[in-house]
Amino acid sequence: MFESEIRDRLRPAVDWFRPTPELEKELRQVEARILHQASQFDPGAEGYVRYALEGGGKRLRPALVLLAGRAAGGWTESVRDLAVIVELVHVASLVHDDVLDRANLRRSRATCNMKWGTELSVLLGDALFAHGLQLATKLEDAEVARKIAEASRHLCEGEILQTQRRFDLKMSSADYLHMVGLKTGALFRAAAEVPFLLHRTAASRREAARSFGYQLGCAYQIYDDVLDLTGTDEESGKTLGTDLQKGKWTLPVLHALQTLPQAESEVLRAELVKGEGRGVAKVRAAGGIRFAMRKAVELLERAKGDLVVLGDADGELRGLTERLQAFLRQMEG
Repeated sequence: MFESEIRDRLRPAVDWFRPTPELEKELRQVEARILHQASQFDPGAEGYVRYALEGGGKRLRPALVLLAGRAAGGWTESVRDLAVIVELVHVASLVHDDVLDRANLRRSRATCNMKWGTELSVLLGDALFAHGLQLATKLEDAEVARKIAEASRHLCEGEILQTQRRFDLKMSSADYLHMVGLKTGALFRAAAEVPFLLHRTAASRREAARSFGYQLGCAYQIYDDVLDLTGTDEESGKTLGTDLQKGKWTLPVLHALQTLPQAESEVLRAELVKGEGRGVAKVRAAGGIRFAMRKAVELLERAKGDLVVLGDADGELRGLTERLQAFLRQMEG
């Protein structure tokens, strides 16, 4: 299979997300609330915050909050506020990611780092993190703020571990999944669990929601990492290829490096770091992309088991999960 065929399979044009009209309407209201947060900052900082928040995207995490909120007991003002909080934390992490990766493009626009440099971008990300946590303290249950703070800390810990393990050929697939669970799974987990906390549901439902969000987040990050390896900037709307250049070994690459004979593994490592196209072809030939997609599908299968406990075995959360599963299976190739 040629690279162009792989890219065709990874194009986000296949919209597995597909929110219902009702959810779309709610997301528009949450979007307005997100953009309103810029006005809460000092006038001298407001423009920078607004630019960071206007990036858009699927707003998948706020959508997860809303879907979990409806499954837990319905959409309330607190659930909508939580959707805003989760997205603020996510946007803060993206601002910092783009600094670490020296990325120029995010959601088809110049990154904050590209526009204003490292110093301002780091402070901007910090401000967004702090504002999200401040909003969380205003919700009626103090446990909500603790959950958001925990997810934020885990997110940063995941980034620390990933930076620490750059170019590390001893890193295992288990190490990768642990980091993914921290840097992505933790925030998805909070997005799914906290609505059940707000609705004061049984502990068993909260735990099922927590597990569901974690599995969904890890699967989504695996897909995103495969896209970084085989997609293009134009298709994704962001700077791709930074993982390899920075020595961030993702699941497809780790599988290839660990299954190829040592001599071939060393050659592959050198090619990947140099950004040579042969490296990606070798990862594919070694079954790296197929292995990663199957792992993501497996995680989503576990997530569907959580939905049975959650009482959403036939609801929108299951529909979302199954559409993503179908999309990933198409890419196994």
